[in-house]
Amino acid sequence: MRHFGHLAPDIRNALFHQEPVEFTADSPPGMLSVALGATLYSPATRPRLAEDIVKQAGRGVVSMVLCLEDSISDADVAAGEENLVRQFAALGAEAENGTALPLLFIRVRAAAQIPDLVRRLGRDVRLLSGFVLPKFTEERGVPFLEALTGAEGDCGRRLFAMPVLESPDLLHLESRNETLRGIARTVDKYRDRILALRLGVTDFCSAYGLRRAPDMTAYDVQIVASVIADVVNVLGRADGTGFTVTGPVWEYFRLHERMFKPQLRQSPFLGRAEELRTALIEHDMDGLLREIELDRANGLQGKTCIHPSHVAPVHALSVVSHEEFSDAVDILRPERGAGGVLRSAYTNKMNEIKPHRAWAERTLLRAEAFGVAREGVGFVELLAAGLPPT
Repeated sequence: MRHFGHLAPDIRNALFHQEPVEFTADSPPGMLSVALGATLYSPATRPRLAEDIVKQAGRGVVSMVLCLEDSISDADVAAGEENLVRQFAALGAEAENGTALPLLFIRVRAAAQIPDLVRRLGRDVRLLSGFVLPKFTEERGVPFLEALTGAEGDCGRRLFAMPVLESPDLLHLESRNETLRGIARTVDKYRDRILALRLGVTDFCSAYGLRRAPDMTAYDVQIVASVIADVVNVLGRADGTGFTVTGPVWEYFRLHERMFKPQLRQSPFLGRAEELRTALIEHDMDGLLREIELDRANGLQGKTCIHPSHVAPVHALSVVSHEEFSDAVDILRPERGAGGVLRSAYTNKMNEIKPHRAWAERTLLRAEAFGVAREGVGFVELLAAGLPPT
């Protein structure tokens, strides 16, 4: 797998100063957690799920969650499990023919589903990267992680967990601190199996009967923003104790998002940037773009996505700019180890070596996963190139 690997080599060469690296399901966890990017959710009951997965992989999706929880009704769980077994068998045949597949995760409802599904998948469990664990707290999380550890031993394959932080106990002020401490104890104990922590902002809003409008971000809903801040404070530290925390889901999409693709493609790499940005805003993309930028500003990586049209914007905004790369490389030069301050190569900011070191290290890891744009190449050019064909 490689981000933007679905683009022709000459297009990648025109866009990137440093191209994204290739990675596999067996790559180091630190790399995989950043490379998740836009994680696309799909109900496990979809009858053509295997075809959908192959199609989305061909459009640049590198991670998907096949959901047996809130996206399907209680009555459909058994059918969803049966469908997953059938669809993984079809994907196994695709993989044997050389078809590239994304990282695949299953979102379960109960801990007992983990060993049961691993057993039922048989040899096709080789296509599975792990499980998404809903409504994660210390009390609920330990059985999930014990089940995953046992299933991993049974199948002989590394399986990751992605807990979803969405419990009302985490939202409510009187229980938040103790809930966070319990989650921290649990994920630290099972650190080697935790790939990333996901935020369930829809559930947070539900607890108060709220729903953000398409022109608002999660950070405009103060009760939600306060939880995100506390989660990053406790679980997202850059001192070696933290975890990758992913951005919340964006609920809105346009059925006619193809309307702006021809306008973007009239100038796929150069020129008319403001006109193209206006086209994005007019088609309800402005809220999503602002939220992605605020995710990164608040310490989050990647994003949960429920519609394929969200994938290209998330990935385009994940590419490291030439200016960011220049700053990060300067800060991490061996001769800078003693600290100090220097003017950036772009002569527009101060780079203070010790305080900016953790940022620089994270930036270079993101550069490996998503690449570094050429000087003068920005979000619009990256998005225009990354959109699937009309």
